[in-house]
Amino acid sequence: MPPAQALYQWTDRVQQLFPDLKPHHARSLAWYSFGIALARTCGLSQVVAYLAGFMAVGMATLRQRLRELYQPAAVQRGCARSTFDYTLCFGPLLRWAASAQTDRRLLLALDPTCLTDRFRVLAVSVLYQGGAIPVAWHVQTAAQTGSWNVIWKQLLGRLKCALGEGWDVLVLTDRGLESAELFRAIVALGFHPLMRIKGGGKFQPAGWHKGYPVRQFAAAPQRRWAGEGVAYPTGEQLASTLLALWEPGYEEAWLILTDLPGAASNPAWYAFRMWIEQGFKVLKSGCWQWQRTRMTDPERAARLWAVLAIATLWLIEIGGEGEALQLPPVPPSGRTERLVKAGLRLLLLALLHSRSVPKGRLQPQDEWRQRDWQPDPWTETMMDQS
Repeated sequence: MPPAQALYQWTDRVQQLFPDLKPHHARSLAWYSFGIALARTCGLSQVVAYLAGFMAVGMATLRQRLRELYQPAAVQRGCARSTFDYTLCFGPLLRWAASAQTDRRLLLALDPTCLTDRFRVLAVSVLYQGGAIPVAWHVQTAAQTGSWNVIWKQLLGRLKCALGEGWDVLVLTDRGLESAELFRAIVALGFHPLMRIKGGGKFQPAGWHKGYPVRQFAAAPQRRWAGEGVAYPTGEQLASTLLALWEPGYEEAWLILTDLPGAASNPAWYAFRMWIEQGFKVLKSGCWQWQRTRMTDPERAARLWAVLAIATLWLIEIGGEGEALQLPPVPPSGRTERLVKAGLRLLLLALLHSRSVPKGRLQPQDEWRQRDWQPDPWTETMMDQS
C-alpha cells in the first residue's frame, strides 16, 4: 500500500466521525493529527516537516493549509475562507469516547489547567483507563476573571444533547469548583455530581435539628459517614447526599456531595478524578508538548485543542488493539500515556510495512460499580459529643 494511502484512510474516517464539519476542516484535522503522530509534537514547523516528507509535497503549501485550521477567516487566503468551529467536535468526540460503554455508564471530570501565565483551559474529559480524554473545552487568558459556572453549563449542555437519554453519567469536580449553582445545573441535565467540598461548610442530615461542619462527619482516620440532608443549611440549602470518608494513610477526609442516595453511591468513586492529571500530561510533556506552543490567542489555542483531542483518542484506540487487556479494578497512573505510545508504535509499524492504518478498539470499563463500604451509623447525639 502506498504510504499516502494510510493518510487518506484516516482522512475518510475523520470525515465520517465528524460529519458536521466542512470538508476542508475535516481534512485539515486529519492531516494535522496524523502529522502530530509522526512528529510526536504539536508544533506546526515539526508537524509540517514530517508530514511533507511523508507525503512528498511542498512544505509552504502544506504549512499554510494546516495553519488556516486555527486562524480566523479574516486572515486566511483564497475565496473559500471560513473559521473552524471547534465546538462541532464536542459531540462526536464524546460519542466516540463512549462508544465502548455497553452498560451506558460514563465518568466525566471537570477541571481547569493552566499554561504558564497565558492560558487557562476549562476542560470536560471522559475518564478512561487511568487517564482522561478531553471532549469539550473553553480556553481563556490566564488573567481573565469571573465565574466559570456559565461556561461549565454550556459545555455540559452540549455534551448532554450529543449523548442523549439513557446514560448514567457521574460528573466529578474538585474543591475549587464547589458550587451549589453548578451542582444544581449538573442535576438538571440528568447527570450525577460527585462534588468534593471544603471542610468549613455545614451539612444538616434529614431528621437532625441543626447543621454541623462537614469535617466532623469524618473527623479522624477510619471514620466514614453517608446520609441525605441539606448542605449549606443557613445559606443555599442544597438538598443532597453527603459522603464522608477518611481512609488510613491520607492527610484528610474526602467530603463529597452527590444527588445519589447514600446506599447507591460510594466516595471511592472520587478516586477516578485523579486520572485527569494523566490526561493533561499526555497533552503536554507526556506526548504532544503543548506547553511549548507560542500561541497567545485563546481562540486559536482552542482550535488546536481539537487536533490534540482527536490525536489522543485515536492513538488510545489503536493502542488498545495491541494489549492483553486484563485490567486491575483501578488502572495504574500513566496508563493512558502508555496506550498513546503503544498506538504510536503500532501506527508507525503499519506505515513501515505498508499496511492499512490499524483501527484499534476502545475497551468497556466496569470500574464504576458499588464497592463494599459501610458508613458509621452516627447519631446526632454522637455528633454533639464529638
